[in-house]
Parts: sequence; C-alpha cells; structure tokens
Amino acid sequence: MFASRSRMFIAVLAAAAFTLAQAAGEDIAFMPKGGKTLLIELMGASSAQLRSIAQERRTEAQWRDFIDAQKKPVTEKQRATLAAYLFVNLPVASAVQGAPVLPPDGRELAWNGCQNCHSLFAGYLTQDREPQAWRNLFLSPFHRDLKMSPQEREEFARYSAINMPLKIEDVPPDLRF
Repeated sequence: MFASRSRMFIAVLAAAAFTLAQAAGEDIAFMPKGGKTLLIELMGASSAQLRSIAQERRTEAQWRDFIDAQKKPVTEKQRATLAAYLFVNLPVASAVQGAPVLPPDGRELAWNGCQNCHSLFAGYLTQDREPQAWRNLFLSPFHRDLKMSPQEREEFARYSAINMPLKIEDVPPDLRF
C-alpha cells in the first residue's frame, strides 16, 4: 500500500513539475508527444470511454488495432508510441474522483528526469537506440539508483526507441548543449 501511495505521489509530483515547466516558459513542444497526451487527445480527457480503457489489458498489437479503429489521424510514430504506452501502463488501479490517474509517459519521464543531471540534448535527444539499449542505460552506476519503477523504465525505453533521435534543428538552441 505504501508503494502505491508513493508511486501516486511521484506521478502527481511529476505532472506538477511538467506543468510548472510549461508555465515557466520552458516549451517542450519540440519533443514528440508521449502516450498519455496522445491518449487524452484521442479519447478526450473526461470521457467515460477513457475510464473504461484505463482498466483494460491488451497486447501491443491489439492496442494498435484499437487505435486504428478510432479513425483519427495519427502518424505511425504516434501510433507506436501510444500502443507502447497503453501496453506498458494499463490497466491502472487508481482513480481520482472517478477519473483514472494515468502514469507519466516517456516525454514526461525524460523531461522531469534526464535534465536534472545533464542536458537533454547531449544525454538523450541525440541518442538512437533500440529498446534494450535504453533499458541497459539503467544498469550504469549513475542511472541504477534513479527513482523510477520498472514500469517507468520500460515506458521510457519504448518511448525513446520510437522517438529518438531528434534532428538538431528541431531542438531549441538553448537546449542543444
């Protein structure tokens, strides 16, 4: 029970930091959208269907089929990002006032985690790795003790493998080095 409360607190804290960064003028729009953002855009933030979906478990291929069935325009990277997010993070157990508490997505994890120690550009945005190589990142001594659950590490690895590297010109100049 303590672990789930801790995770919920961390998720709320991460969301708050994400919101504060945006309010402070730190525009993260240059980074590809994460699965949580894509899900909310696809289903609507307050929809009953979102609550229902948050309780489902499907394979990644089944989530891709579900996304396709929505008949909304998404790029292949967005489709892959969302399917990976849903596969790794659903079902969710907790809800606040009937709305599911969705776990942080890869973009949020990168923004709120990576840049605490090094620039996003040098340490993250320029890396082109497969999911296992991103998972291996957490085996290094300086990443081993990061306060991330195995689920968050998997979310980060899948988001990163799908969406990185970015082109230099897509990154704001003040975040390049």
